Amino acid sequence: MIINLEISDIEAVMDIWLRTNINAHQFIPQNYWIKNYNLVKEQYLPVSKTYVYKEDSIIKAFISVIDGAFIGALFVAEEYQGKGIGKKLVDHCKSLYMDLELGVYKQNIQAIAFYKNCGFIIIKERLNGDSGFTEYVMSWKKEEEEDNDIIT
Repeated sequence: MIINLEISDIEAVMDIWLRTNINAHQFIPQNYWIKNYNLVKEQYLPVSKTYVYKEDSIIKAFISVIDGAFIGALFVAEEYQGKGIGKKLVDHCKSLYMDLELGVYKQNIQAIAFYKNCGFIIIKERLNGDSGFTEYVMSWKKEEEEDNDIIT
């Protein structure tokens, strides 16, 4: 079930954030993620709209959207990856927002493939100012439904 983040779930979400970042981004020193933990928890999470995927009282994943358009985080706990949970979270956001963008490290081939599979396209390449690593900016836009009304 996808629900809004509750204050009582912040520690569980941050645990997923830290463990998954360290595992998915082995090309970035582990200390980078540890140093940014409090920044994410105290500054980014409060200004984001965060949805969690919760099953049997266990948070298995979350997605955060900043300014109604930028996916700042999408993390699925390692033991629940490959089960369609990330796609469910992306689809949930696609049902709520008209346009979505995100940044993904160029070396994170698996994530790039995932986002392409979800309909995102690469629109530019840039240097991530915080980490110093290259990332892609990817974008998705809701297609306007064609007006199929027949005029008689």
